[in-house]
Amino acid sequence: DVNSRAITNSQILVAGATGSGKTNLLAVLIEQIRSRSIETQYPVNFLLFDYKGEFSDIANNHWLKYFEVDRSAILDPVSAPLPFTPFKDFSGRTINEINLYSTEMATALCAIDNARISANMSNRLSEAIVEAYKRTEGRPIDFELILNFYVALMKSDKDDSVTSVLKNLIRVNLFEKEDKIDLIGESFIVKMDSFPKDGPIAKAIVFFVVSKLNIIYEKLEPQAMSEDYVQLRHFTIIDEAHYMLDFDNRPLRNLIAVGRNKGLSIILATQNMASFKSKYFDFYANAQYPLIMKQQTISNDVIKDLFGVAGKELQDICSEIAGLQKGELIIKDQTAFVLDLGKKYKKIKVSHLI
Repeated sequence: DVNSRAITNSQILVAGATGSGKTNLLAVLIEQIRSRSIETQYPVNFLLFDYKGEFSDIANNHWLKYFEVDRSAILDPVSAPLPFTPFKDFSGRTINEINLYSTEMATALCAIDNARISANMSNRLSEAIVEAYKRTEGRPIDFELILNFYVALMKSDKDDSVTSVLKNLIRVNLFEKEDKIDLIGESFIVKMDSFPKDGPIAKAIVFFVVSKLNIIYEKLEPQAMSEDYVQLRHFTIIDEAHYMLDFDNRPLRNLIAVGRNKGLSIILATQNMASFKSKYFDFYANAQYPLIMKQQTISNDVIKDLFGVAGKELQDICSEIAGLQKGELIIKDQTAFVLDLGKKYKKIKVSHLI
């Protein structure tokens, strides 16, 4: 019922420790949303960030047939820049829109690196982004142009944390300067295993691709719908999502907020169930489908929030999670949840696919 009009959203959160079967579960989810829609009027596409490189590994080439794609779907930023610009086109738009966007981008560039960046640096970066857009007359900019204006505003030859981040992004040449693919009209797998998972390059890839998805979403017509169902267009799938949840990730929040009205959704997977609730955002509060696999640590607070239980019911669910085997998971029992009758959860064994 993931595309039922009766549900508030189609977000799927997966929490599973190493060895719990999380990769297979993601494969099963992708296979089912693809196989059930590919021959219909509204095929559901996907974009997967492959942190461990398993889905893009040549040794696992046979996996791709399950997802109705081939190796042309794999985007490897080490081999070639990702075939689109991550920056917004402000041609014919107001300077106020550029100012707001520049602040968001400056905050993001500061957040994806662990180095200490002062408020003055952040403000200077925001100003550099605005100046870059003035130079292009609103057309999409690039990191090199931002760096040039930032250095000019510095009035110093010494590198700081911001110039280091920008030079690193320029060096690895992550993105093209124009769009060459339809990012949601087809399915893609972004190969991520060449970069440290918690490093600035991996964070930059995910952040700016998600930001690009937001730009595309804004221009889409609302999804088609019938009396019972709404069209699903696309799933963004982020494995190892905890690396993108530990800072104020506005594009990811926006994707969740606006996606439902455009037929777009998200699957976030991480090792620890507690990762989905931070000081920046409570992903559990907005997720229709939390899938809990075997955990290293079970958070009573998370279970309380998810299932609305206490006392013996809380103990029962925690006990079930502690006893989960590879490939097993706990989900909400939506009927019991709504009616407040019986167990609030179901235990499911995931079919073996890969």
